[in-house]
Amino acid sequence: MIVNIDGGFLEPGEARLPVDDGGFLYGETLFETLKARERKILLAGEHLDRLEMSARLLDFPCDRKRIESALERTIPRLTAPVSRIRLTLTRGSFDSLEYPPTKSARFVIIALSAEEPTPQERQTGAACVFAPNRRVNPLSHLPQMKRGNYADCLYAANYARLKGVREALFVTEQDEVLEGATSNLFMVHQGALITPPAGELVLAGIMRRQVLDAARRLGLEIREEPIARASLLEAEEVFLTNSMVDILPITRIENQPVGGGRTWHSLLTEISGKTPA
Repeated sequence: MIVNIDGGFLEPGEARLPVDDGGFLYGETLFETLKARERKILLAGEHLDRLEMSARLLDFPCDRKRIESALERTIPRLTAPVSRIRLTLTRGSFDSLEYPPTKSARFVIIALSAEEPTPQERQTGAACVFAPNRRVNPLSHLPQMKRGNYADCLYAANYARLKGVREALFVTEQDEVLEGATSNLFMVHQGALITPPAGELVLAGIMRRQVLDAARRLGLEIREEPIARASLLEAEEVFLTNSMVDILPITRIENQPVGGGRTWHSLLTEISGKTPA
């Protein structure tokens, strides 16, 4: 494990944050999860753009130049073929409910070795369940962002693990499927690539955008619209996207076989032309 706090590297056992830090007290953080492959951080600019957007909306301190410098100095320390890099911003120490001064802000970088799905795992596909809880966004007047208050996703992800499957999919009261606990959702239905529109309850994922751009280059019909649960189960193809797995087909939902198409493979091949394999 590699740990960097405010630009300085620490041994994991020595890394500490004060007990009055807003991340601990209130879950008041912003974060991004980046993937590095062969000592190259993939789509770093896109991740930092989203982080800055979120910071502006929440009046959250974000010193991009310092963060970029810390990430650059982290790269030579990466030893695994694939690494998962978690970048977290916190406002710093609170002594009341008032935001602390900007100078109190902190950032934390943690890098761990990671594994990508193997070709066989992609061919076999993932099993999923529907989450027992709802997707919530306490700041519903703002676009969805990656915030430290992650209880709904943690609960759903743990539910999936207990069921022995890869992912839990959030469903609304209107029986529309939104996204996974840690992923965006796509389906192919009647030849069209469909994904729920990003907004209050659906994250504008970095890999989601890469897939949409690749689909346009391939000339696919694209629709950003709600996905009904019944339509998902009848789709020719269903897959998940996030920055760590890129694209992962779904082949079972609630023990029911789904999908089987190969559009995901064409999209992954198109994206891999930009992202080293």
